[in-house]
Amino acid sequence: MNTLLIFVVLILVAIAVWQLTKIFELSQFNIKKDDSQIANDKDNDYNGKLMFAFLAFIYLFTIFSFWEWGEVLLPRSASEHGVEIDTLMWVSMALILFVQTITQAVLHYFSYRYRGKKTQIAFFLTDNDRLEFIWTIIPAIVLAVLIFAGLFQWTSITNIENNDEALVVEVYAQQFNWKARYAGADGVLGDANVRFLQDFDGLNLVGIDSSDPNGLDDIVVQELHLPKGREVIFKFRSQDVLHSAFMPHFRAQMNCVPGMITEFAFTPNLTTEEMRQTPEMTAKVNKINKIRYDKSQKLIANGEQPLDAYQFDYLLLCNKVCGASHYNMQMKIIVEEEKDFNKWISEQKTFAQTIQ
Repeated sequence: MNTLLIFVVLILVAIAVWQLTKIFELSQFNIKKDDSQIANDKDNDYNGKLMFAFLAFIYLFTIFSFWEWGEVLLPRSASEHGVEIDTLMWVSMALILFVQTITQAVLHYFSYRYRGKKTQIAFFLTDNDRLEFIWTIIPAIVLAVLIFAGLFQWTSITNIENNDEALVVEVYAQQFNWKARYAGADGVLGDANVRFLQDFDGLNLVGIDSSDPNGLDDIVVQELHLPKGREVIFKFRSQDVLHSAFMPHFRAQMNCVPGMITEFAFTPNLTTEEMRQTPEMTAKVNKINKIRYDKSQKLIANGEQPLDAYQFDYLLLCNKVCGASHYNMQMKIIVEEEKDFNKWISEQKTFAQTIQ
């Protein structure tokens, strides 16, 4: 980040110096200057070379970006469908990078090669059907393939089939926190409505209808636990405004809309501990803790408390600007083996036990 800021400052300083130079030139009345607004051969040659310089800047900055910030990309997907999403994304990005590299090179080369010259007369070409067909039909085919692949992938992800073995979880959004509700032994979430939130002196955290027997064994928590290798069907609700449940490591996102229930399903394939042990995540955590350590040394020198060491956890975030504390709306997600999940869920209180 500091490198980028320094680069921006240098650019701004260069622009300021250039503007001051122009002002100085305008103040020198005795210097002969060309007031013509028509570019001459020297101007065209100068601008053509600048186009090549800008092309080099684009390529160098692209390479620098991959080198400097490539590590901040998300690690491997922690869900089964996420692997296919990542493949589709990388195919799309590779095509974009390839086309951008070729087209930018041709654009800037033509700008220099066919720059204006007094001795060169421009050739006027009204149209070329073959060229127009080529540069129209090829992008159309490529885009059609990508769009249909994306639609097929989206359909396969959002087509939630009845699965008696799936875990049913409701994610409840409100400014500015998340709550999760698990279906009890009956595997069915009880009816819920915001009208019931005030029942039982605030113990009814997600508005469960106490008259519905399906809701009495539901479990409401503020830390989301998921079993590895088991499909999880999420049902999203919002208490107040539009939120967006975003679980980046699982490549999952769904809007939480007041007054309606939206759905999404995925199967986790990496536990929290397994993700922590991956080489890319280990490198990220080590880098973060190195930064925290350096800051802690300064804090200790000033008599302040040092920063705690960072440990990776999956997170549920809000991806809609839902208000002043939007940035802090997150919930920890723990993916664990089935036996560990079963042990944890058995220790949680049901809704009926909570309101007793």
